[in-house]
Amino acid sequence: MAKLISSASEFGKVAVLMGGRSAEREISLISGMAVLNALITQGVDAHKVDVNSDVSEQLLSGEFDRAFIILHGRGGEDGEIQAVLTSLNIPYTGSDITGAVLSMNKMLSKQLWLQHGLPTAEFEQVDATSDADTIVKNLGLPLIIKPVNEGSSIGMTKVKSVDELAQAIKLATEFDAEVIAERWIEGEEYTVTILEQTALPVIQLKTPNEFYDFDAKYQANTTEYLCPCGLNEQAEQHCKDLALQAFNGLRMTGWGRVDFMRDELGQFYLIEANSVPGMTDHSLVPMAAKQAGISFEELVWQILQSSMETAK
Repeated sequence: MAKLISSASEFGKVAVLMGGRSAEREISLISGMAVLNALITQGVDAHKVDVNSDVSEQLLSGEFDRAFIILHGRGGEDGEIQAVLTSLNIPYTGSDITGAVLSMNKMLSKQLWLQHGLPTAEFEQVDATSDADTIVKNLGLPLIIKPVNEGSSIGMTKVKSVDELAQAIKLATEFDAEVIAERWIEGEEYTVTILEQTALPVIQLKTPNEFYDFDAKYQANTTEYLCPCGLNEQAEQHCKDLALQAFNGLRMTGWGRVDFMRDELGQFYLIEANSVPGMTDHSLVPMAAKQAGISFEELVWQILQSSMETAK
């Protein structure tokens, strides 16, 4: 359990790590500035650090006491920055190296969930040499092709015919050497935020797009976010319980988000987990927190407070 902090000065000097080099750089900068401003407003001695190859030098020369990681995608959610901070003995927010690696890699996530007896859509690893007919025979149509180590739906394609598979795999491999094909779940999409072992209210996502893609997440004004989510009390509690099991199964800590699909029979399927979710004005974590009566400033404070735990 994190130490309860009553005074901003107890945090010391805080590096807010944002930007980076991933495909989600621009979103990270927006999230990062929102976090930075919320911390400064509350009297925290917080400073922007745009992460690059000199990040170790920046952190050492800045003499920071702790770090708030708000780096999305590669370099931020894959254990890389966590390893740097651990080596420098700087406490940080969110999951440790292991939790970051397991949640970032969609294939590892799904394999672990299956080991824990948790529901996730059938999948298989694919590449340019994979036989399209065999993939379709195993997973059916439509299906979805995903880069294993990307976020924000980057490089994903919904495939409706055998003829579309090769191009979808080619696109995904432009973002990652590892690619999976996954059975398409027709139904409603939900997401659950975990904050210090508490599941916040469930959000249902609705988009006229083929799926909740990059455009639906960050650019479109046609995306609907339902919170309350429309589920009955029993179904919402089941979803929350599954989210917490999924989060802990990946050895995640502090905060994060778990995404689901619910099929037409009412069965929930785990889709993926995010160890450093977005914190923009379109983002889901602040939305769920607000529904739970937690302001953005309180949310950021609680996340930073999680860095007060013993060294990871």
